[in-house]
Amino acid sequence: MRIIPARSDDVSRLLAFREEAAAWLSRLGTDQWRRPYPADKLLETIEAGTVFMVVDGDATAATITLTPEAEPGLWTGQELAEPSLFINKLTVARTHAGANVGGRLLDWAGDRAYQAGAKWLRLDAWTTNEGLQAYYLRQGFEHVRTVVEGAAVNGGPRVSGWLAQRPTRPAEHGFTDETRVPGEAAPLRE
Repeated sequence: MRIIPARSDDVSRLLAFREEAAAWLSRLGTDQWRRPYPADKLLETIEAGTVFMVVDGDATAATITLTPEAEPGLWTGQELAEPSLFINKLTVARTHAGANVGGRLLDWAGDRAYQAGAKWLRLDAWTTNEGLQAYYLRQGFEHVRTVVEGAAVNGGPRVSGWLAQRPTRPAEHGFTDETRVPGEAAPLRE
């Protein structure tokens, strides 16, 4: 499997990928991702170079957003002063579930953050999705706190405020990494 940067023409594919994940989550009984994510916000993050996809042949196996920008209102000023990268929208296709693609992608993100000089790999998870929270704890993250005040990026009340972090570190993730090393020019993608 290869990890590549997303491009602007991947927006519709990634939105469909998220809708598939939202339907699966709904079948599990959670309201996570019921509100559609705005295409313009996704395009902004793609153009900023922070959205990545894991591809397996022609199939999209997973996606992750890894950014130096924290969602406003979640982390304290002291926490934001610490070098960190933030994970958003980690999603694994049901076709690749149970193969540790998500764990390997978290290792890739931690390795990338380490290369960028970050101390912490941080995330916010759905406040009511205890299964997801337990997953991140098993992946070595520590719960920091849960924030419920404020508004969500895509409208409505804050619903993703369970905060966790783990130290960055070099890692063997097993992907063929076709992304640029932090600080290098972006590679060309055909």
